[in-house]
Amino acid sequence: MSLQNLKTRALANPEVQAEYEKLESEFAFIDQLLSMRSQAGLTQEQLAKLMNTQKSNISRLERGNANPSWTTLLKYAHACGFELSLNSHKI
Repeated sequence: MSLQNLKTRALANPEVQAEYEKLESEFAFIDQLLSMRSQAGLTQEQLAKLMNTQKSNISRLERGNANPSWTTLLKYAHACGFELSLNSHKI
């Protein structure tokens, strides 16, 4: 069985599909963080200095191994020269 076939079969299960979609948005958010830092031309160490934190904290955040506060996310974005906002959607 190919990986694609296995994925298709697994995603046929609604519970698996829901978890996959949850993780998909998390990875997209992490990609957005990395993109902001890249566009700002900053290393993790430079960003950490701008945010008055340690490089290890930036690394954890960018790996998805942290549960950052809204304030931390705002500091990250501002240090990279971006604004952050939330859009609410009714389900």
